[in-house]
Amino acid sequence: METILFEVSNQIGWLTLNRPEKLNAFNEQMNKEIVQVIKQIEKNDDVRAVVIRGAGRAFCAGEDLSSVNTDTDFGDVLRERYNPMVKRLAYLEKPVVAAIDGAAAGAGLSLALACDFRIASDKASFLEAFIHVGLVPDSGNLYYLPRIVGYAKAMELAILGEKINADQAKELGLVTKVFPQEEFEQGVQAFAERLAKMPTKAVGFIKRYMQQSYETNLSQMLEYEAYAQGAAGKTEDHEAGVQAFLNKQKPVFKGK
Repeated sequence: METILFEVSNQIGWLTLNRPEKLNAFNEQMNKEIVQVIKQIEKNDDVRAVVIRGAGRAFCAGEDLSSVNTDTDFGDVLRERYNPMVKRLAYLEKPVVAAIDGAAAGAGLSLALACDFRIASDKASFLEAFIHVGLVPDSGNLYYLPRIVGYAKAMELAILGEKINADQAKELGLVTKVFPQEEFEQGVQAFAERLAKMPTKAVGFIKRYMQQSYETNLSQMLEYEAYAQGAAGKTEDHEAGVQAFLNKQKPVFKGK
């Protein structure tokens, strides 16, 4: 890996964007390496939660514009590099946390939006930077943003392009928690450990069908729920949860 770091600790996969000199801006290599790592995570039952973070003083500043020129077809760039990355995150049936300390701008914000949770330090900032270079929010941005903050606020953020801080993002529901910067790493660690101890199969079903609910009618959604519940009811974690409930104990889930 040239542009990212990856390690597994306590059933948490830590994916670090590692181009700090470029504020972790994307290049082609980074997009490909992220997809490669997510494929590994899909097959690794020892990883039950994922944290994506940035090295240095930013989360991710978006596309590295020094690598584009007048001949660049941005549509092709999205189809070949960004869209596969966003789809892999969406289809990964494990919880993914964006740990944002510093700037999340442009496609960097899109990456954060594609995660299931966003945890921010009080030094984090969020910027829909596309409009400032005459472009359109991409990489799933126009899909996720209105679903997270609502249509009207999404329009404001995308078209006005005004930077917001961590507290404003929390008010909008854009982030789950905000920690003082000096407590940020500890806070992210605790949150990720909490996710890693949950019944992973059930979390995966929730993620899969929550996403499908946007394009699904009630009858179909009821059937999806019935299918997911039938499958979840056959897991070891369900059995462990029931036994713990009956014995008035705290369940220990193994992700099986």
